[in-house]
Amino acid sequence: MPDSTQVGAAHLPDSIAIIKAPFNMPDFKRPVFPSRTIDIRKSGAKQGVLATAIIQHCIDQLSTQGGGTVLIPDGDWFTGRISLKSNINLHLSGDARLHFSGDVKDYQPAVFTRSEGIEVISLGACIYAEGQDNIAITGKGTIYGPKQGGTVRSQVMDSIVIEDFVSYKTPVKNRVYDGKNGGYIFLPMLISPINCTRVFIEGVSLENTAFWNIVPIYCDHVIIRGVTVNSVGIPRGDGMDISSSKNVLIEYCTLSCGDDCFTLKAGRGEDGLRVNIPTDHVVIRNCLAIKGHGGVTCGSETAAMIKNVYVHNCVFEKTNVGIRFKTRRPRGGGGDSLYYENIRMYQTGKAFQWDMLGSTVYVGDLAARLPAREIGPLTPAFKT
Repeated sequence: MPDSTQVGAAHLPDSIAIIKAPFNMPDFKRPVFPSRTIDIRKSGAKQGVLATAIIQHCIDQLSTQGGGTVLIPDGDWFTGRISLKSNINLHLSGDARLHFSGDVKDYQPAVFTRSEGIEVISLGACIYAEGQDNIAITGKGTIYGPKQGGTVRSQVMDSIVIEDFVSYKTPVKNRVYDGKNGGYIFLPMLISPINCTRVFIEGVSLENTAFWNIVPIYCDHVIIRGVTVNSVGIPRGDGMDISSSKNVLIEYCTLSCGDDCFTLKAGRGEDGLRVNIPTDHVVIRNCLAIKGHGGVTCGSETAAMIKNVYVHNCVFEKTNVGIRFKTRRPRGGGGDSLYYENIRMYQTGKAFQWDMLGSTVYVGDLAARLPAREIGPLTPAFKT
């Protein structure tokens, strides 16, 4: 049985051990990138000055040459949204601090993304990628989410639940929330590749996110290791949300979160059923959850199913719940083939919690256990 002196980011080994799980997993290897490196300073970046265009130019230029490493050196660097491209490793030196803008204009134009399980065109993520292959974020540096007091945090749509604001009947191309003229936006995640393959995130620390921290969406072959997250006190500050992705390894990470820590999701209600991409084949091992609503949580977006998940050799210290299953009557889907083994919990409020009804704030009368409702396409279920 592990304890906190054996798991988490402080104990990250150099190599990736072979996975032994109740289901077949890929033989994960560290990614390889060409030896070319561009230091953003040599392209004109200066500390204290917004360097979005320079950083993006370095990424684009190196990708067209076949790939390599874009180096964020020691110091304080400021940027708006940046988009990773194939065969690029964004590497942060040990004392590098990458700060993201708090202004909506620095995340425009809007991009295709998924917010809380529903597809929209909005700000995306601070570090974003769409349809790319072999991408990485590495190093010992720290990434800071959008600064407080900016328009990103003031223009957010948070007055009603998203499914009541964005109709699943509206074509995705028309679900545009770009913040122009003071309009609504959906908060940017800190790191979120979408429709990408071979994603590697290692070693970095994340602070001050506006929303969820690391969110691979519709991705295949994802490795997240040695990452430290601190989002305590931030509402909806989830640590990691694996959203409709497959073949995922998370290991030796340390999370202290304002919401759930390690989270598995698969789309929300009618829109999630339309997309119908499950989260499948996920291993979480040797990780440390210090604070958060749930240590490992399935849900609450479960429409396309969460299945073949193996959580083992983890430690949860002061999470409200250790292992959490949550969904709501109109969410659909659920979970299947979920395995938990060799987990130590200290001062955890509840070891297990199942909530498949939700609250009246989100689902109205459907939150009541009685009277019983008919089972339909949007009725979720968890099973072994």
